[in-house]
Amino acid sequence: MADHDKTLPTNMLVSAYYRVHPDDRQTFIDAVIPDMKAATEIDGCVFYAFAQDLTDPNTFHLVEGWRDEAAYEAHENSPIFLEALSTVVKNVRILDRQGIRYDVAKQHIDDPRGRVS
Repeated sequence: MADHDKTLPTNMLVSAYYRVHPDDRQTFIDAVIPDMKAATEIDGCVFYAFAQDLTDPNTFHLVEGWRDEAAYEAHENSPIFLEALSTVVKNVRILDRQGIRYDVAKQHIDDPRGRVS
Protein backbone atom coordinates (compact mmCIF):
# COMPACT_ATOMS: atom_id res chain seq x y z
CA MET A 1 0.00 0.00 0.00
CA ALA A 2 1.32 3.44 -0.88
CA ASP A 3 2.36 5.85 1.82
CA HIS A 4 -0.19 8.57 0.88
CA ASP A 5 1.07 10.77 3.69
CA LYS A 6 1.17 14.49 2.94
CA THR A 7 4.29 14.75 5.07
CA LEU A 8 6.13 12.23 2.87
CA PRO A 9 8.86 14.09 0.99
CA THR A 10 8.52 14.27 -2.77
CA ASN A 11 12.09 13.79 -3.89
CA MET A 12 11.28 13.05 -7.52
CA LEU A 13 8.66 14.74 -9.67
CA VAL A 14 7.50 13.85 -13.18
CA SER A 15 5.58 16.33 -15.30
CA ALA A 16 4.34 15.42 -18.77
CA TYR A 17 1.68 16.18 -21.31
CA TYR A 18 0.38 14.21 -24.26
CA ARG A 19 -1.71 15.38 -27.20
CA VAL A 20 -3.25 12.40 -28.94
CA HIS A 21 -5.13 11.92 -32.18
CA PRO A 22 -8.89 12.32 -31.52
CA ASP A 23 -9.60 8.85 -32.91
CA ASP A 24 -7.16 7.33 -30.39
CA ARG A 25 -8.28 9.27 -27.32
CA GLN A 26 -10.39 6.48 -25.78
CA THR A 27 -7.68 3.88 -26.38
CA PHE A 28 -5.26 6.17 -24.54
CA ILE A 29 -7.67 6.66 -21.64
CA ASP A 30 -8.41 2.94 -21.38
CA ALA A 31 -4.68 2.12 -21.30
CA VAL A 32 -3.82 4.77 -18.72
CA ILE A 33 -6.55 4.23 -16.12
CA PRO A 34 -5.39 0.79 -14.84
CA ASP A 35 -1.80 2.04 -14.56
CA MET A 36 -2.93 5.21 -12.83
CA LYS A 37 -4.84 3.21 -10.21
CA ALA A 38 -1.96 0.76 -9.72
CA ALA A 39 0.66 3.50 -9.39
CA THR A 40 -1.06 4.98 -6.36
CA GLU A 41 -0.66 1.63 -4.59
CA ILE A 42 3.12 1.52 -4.98
CA ASP A 43 5.06 2.14 -1.80
CA GLY A 44 6.70 5.53 -2.23
CA CYS A 45 4.05 7.05 -4.50
CA VAL A 46 3.27 10.43 -2.97
CA PHE A 47 0.77 11.34 -5.71
CA TYR A 48 -0.08 10.33 -9.26
CA ALA A 49 -2.48 12.43 -11.30
CA PHE A 50 -3.28 11.88 -14.96
CA ALA A 51 -6.05 14.17 -16.21
CA GLN A 52 -7.68 15.36 -19.39
CA ASP A 53 -7.17 19.02 -20.23
CA LEU A 54 -10.17 21.25 -19.50
CA THR A 55 -9.95 23.08 -22.83
CA ASP A 56 -8.68 20.36 -25.20
CA PRO A 57 -10.10 16.84 -24.82
CA ASN A 58 -7.16 15.40 -26.79
CA THR A 59 -4.55 16.72 -24.35
CA PHE A 60 -3.67 14.98 -21.10
CA HIS A 61 -1.48 16.10 -18.20
CA LEU A 62 0.50 13.83 -15.93
CA VAL A 63 2.06 14.79 -12.60
CA GLU A 64 3.77 12.19 -10.42
CA GLY A 65 5.45 12.58 -7.05
CA TRP A 66 7.76 9.86 -5.73
CA ARG A 67 9.59 9.41 -2.44
CA ASP A 68 12.75 8.36 -4.25
CA GLU A 69 14.15 6.90 -7.45
CA ALA A 70 13.58 3.32 -6.27
CA ALA A 71 9.82 3.95 -5.95
CA TYR A 72 9.77 5.62 -9.37
CA GLU A 73 11.64 2.69 -10.92
CA ALA A 74 9.26 0.22 -9.25
CA HIS A 75 6.47 1.90 -11.20
CA GLU A 76 8.39 2.16 -14.47
CA ASN A 77 9.21 -1.55 -14.34
CA SER A 78 5.82 -2.78 -13.16
CA PRO A 79 3.95 -5.14 -15.50
CA ILE A 80 0.87 -2.92 -15.55
CA PHE A 81 2.90 0.14 -16.59
CA LEU A 82 4.69 -1.82 -19.29
CA GLU A 83 1.36 -3.13 -20.57
CA ALA A 84 -0.08 0.40 -20.72
CA LEU A 85 3.06 1.67 -22.43
CA SER A 86 2.92 -1.10 -25.01
CA THR A 87 -0.74 -0.37 -25.77
CA VAL A 88 -0.08 3.34 -26.18
CA VAL A 89 3.05 2.91 -28.29
CA LYS A 90 1.37 0.42 -30.61
CA ASN A 91 -2.13 1.90 -30.84
CA VAL A 92 -2.14 5.62 -30.07
CA ARG A 93 -0.95 8.35 -32.39
CA ILE A 94 0.73 10.83 -30.08
CA LEU A 95 0.79 14.17 -31.87
CA ASP A 96 2.84 15.98 -29.25
CA ARG A 97 4.46 14.97 -25.99
CA GLN A 98 6.83 16.36 -23.43
CA GLY A 99 7.92 14.64 -20.27
CA ILE A 100 10.43 15.85 -17.70
CA ARG A 101 11.63 14.16 -14.53
CA TYR A 102 12.90 16.45 -11.79
CA ASP A 103 14.98 15.72 -8.73
CA VAL A 104 13.53 17.94 -6.01
CA ALA A 105 16.16 19.90 -4.09
CA LYS A 106 13.82 21.95 -1.93
CA GLN A 107 10.08 22.09 -1.34
CA HIS A 108 7.91 25.08 -0.47
CA ILE A 109 4.27 25.00 0.57
CA ASP A 110 2.28 26.84 -2.10
CA ASP A 111 -1.04 28.15 -0.80
CA PRO A 112 -2.03 31.55 -2.24
CA ARG A 113 -5.43 31.64 -0.49
CA GLY A 114 -4.06 34.09 2.07
CA ARG A 115 -3.78 36.73 -0.68
CA VAL A 116 -7.57 37.02 -0.81
CA SER A 117 -9.47 38.71 1.99
